[in-house]
Amino acid sequence: MPTAQPKSQQSAQKALSTELFDVLVIGAGVVGCAVARRFTLEGAKVAVVEKASDILEGASKANSAILHTGFDAPTGSLELSCIRAGYREYERIRDDLGLVQEKSGAQVVAWTPEEMDKLEEIVAQAHENGVTDVHIVDANTLRAAEPNLSERALGAVNVPQESIIDPWSAPYVYLRQALDNGAQVFLSCAVTGGAFDGQNWQVETSNGALRACAVVNCAGLFGDLVDEAVLGEAKFKITPRKGQFVVFDKAAQGLVNSIILPVPQEKTKGIVLFRTVFGNLAVGPTAEDQQSRTDASTDHDTLKGLIADGVDKVPALVDMPVTAVYAGLRPASERKAYRVETVPDRNWITVGGIRSTGLSASLGIARHVYGLYESHGSKHQQLTDPEKPQAAVLAQTGERDWKRAGYGEIVCHCEMVTSREIEAALNGPLGARSMGGLKRQTRATMGRCQGFYCSARLAELTAGKLEPPLSEEFGHD
Repeated sequence: MPTAQPKSQQSAQKALSTELFDVLVIGAGVVGCAVARRFTLEGAKVAVVEKASDILEGASKANSAILHTGFDAPTGSLELSCIRAGYREYERIRDDLGLVQEKSGAQVVAWTPEEMDKLEEIVAQAHENGVTDVHIVDANTLRAAEPNLSERALGAVNVPQESIIDPWSAPYVYLRQALDNGAQVFLSCAVTGGAFDGQNWQVETSNGALRACAVVNCAGLFGDLVDEAVLGEAKFKITPRKGQFVVFDKAAQGLVNSIILPVPQEKTKGIVLFRTVFGNLAVGPTAEDQQSRTDASTDHDTLKGLIADGVDKVPALVDMPVTAVYAGLRPASERKAYRVETVPDRNWITVGGIRSTGLSASLGIARHVYGLYESHGSKHQQLTDPEKPQAAVLAQTGERDWKRAGYGEIVCHCEMVTSREIEAALNGPLGARSMGGLKRQTRATMGRCQGFYCSARLAELTAGKLEPPLSEEFGHD
């Protein structure tokens, strides 16, 4: 994150827009997308700035894709209230926006007598958190529900409403709904500084200036640095926490029926076995604190450990091929709590430290932030008949594009991605400008061959659209 110049040394920047926005949202991760959507639906004139060329390029690009109920969130916390509100709103808007939700349920499995002793405490906390259908199941009941689990499993806490969702199509359609209802997004715009004149902000970016009455900082892994650059100080410090994952071949998905959770530890929820809506079985994440805010590399020994953990819990995984590995960074801070900070006299709200529950809580966080905004004296006229775009259908159980006539050609055979989907992703309102963005919008190159067979055709279809070009990224002439 570039350091802001002292305000006395800042040069006047050309405006990116002549409009005075009601709200400027910094960061287009899942939380920023949800916040932009909420403010737009409430009638505010919204702008979003994102330093990357595609949205979801930070913490939001790699997660467990689980919609949590909040059964194990800290009781009485802001995190719990946002998860619960987010879950309810996701279910309310799911059909209108074409979102996917598979209620697989979860089992918090005890593998030792000591962990068995903790199950009643987990149930008590869940009930106190308002998730009252959570209950203990014995080893026989667990084995009937999950016949492929190791015989070491002694029992579990059953959480029926935990769900798996598409972690990318959801935030894409949140921001798309904001855009369709009047919001604007400015990509490749890193915030470098800003000044508040007592009424309005002028926020400086790497591409020009924007004016807004209020600012909501949703910069995730860089949230504290944005506060420092613009406000001069931050009330929290981000220490990125890396989580590595292993994705098994699609043949492995049927080995578990629900999300297999560990009894949580003090630092982390631990290693999870979970099905994905794309038809795979994944294991992860690890929890590795680091200083780098961009290093999402994986390492061989850690990945071997994850595979061993998966095999230990589900022995049939022993000979299962691994399709992919990846890592994500969570914006952890020095406290195990959301860091929502307000500066009312400067019309500024920071949404920081959202860690691993951002996908589940994002819609609830957005409502909470709008409530804070209103409490500072701002009010708009809520839209009465907003546009309702449809999320891309990428889930394995959905009506995928290749099943409909006129799709053109199958470009990625592993994931059955069509040329029509590629074109839509490149040319839509949030057109992909990187290979990562294209993957998140289509699933291209996410399958068994990891792009080996389709990369040449993708390079042709994306010529002049991506930076760097795929012909360079994949080494084609």
